[in-house]
Amino acid sequence: MPDHIKNQLQKQIAELEHELAHELPAEIKKAVAMGDLSENAEYHMAKQRQEFVNARLGQLKRRMAELSLVNLANIPRDRAGFGSTVVVFDTQKDEEIEYRLVTSEESDVSKGLISTTSPIGRGIVGKRVGDVATIVTPNGKRELEILKLTTIHDEAGEEQSAEAAQQ
Repeated sequence: MPDHIKNQLQKQIAELEHELAHELPAEIKKAVAMGDLSENAEYHMAKQRQEFVNARLGQLKRRMAELSLVNLANIPRDRAGFGSTVVVFDTQKDEEIEYRLVTSEESDVSKGLISTTSPIGRGIVGKRVGDVATIVTPNGKRELEILKLTTIHDEAGEEQSAEAAQQ
């Protein structure tokens, strides 16, 4: 898992744990002191927030666990996968587009960062240069021909070569 994603998730978890352990109990205690809980909007809002924070905390912890299981050895060296940069030809738009396959936390379509779980990402994963991916998006079908592929392994090799050349 990329360090910046790990740090981002850890920060969110810490903030929610703090809210759950300190802020929400204080809000609930304050609301209880107001009296009748059946018509106490502050109490009900604090309890709803507490439920939401608990659920979100569970989601974030599960996501951290999932991402920590990503093993580079399981990412293909000859096909598109997590971390790959792929240049495709969009037959409908008649243009070349570059995508980088990333986690859902990193995705930003405007920067060409596509989640491996998005429709385009799922269509590209596992493809080789020359393959055509037919992708069903909310805007209809798209055909993307894989023109160029740089895997995460290729990039790691390039970085090691550059470091060796500097020494």
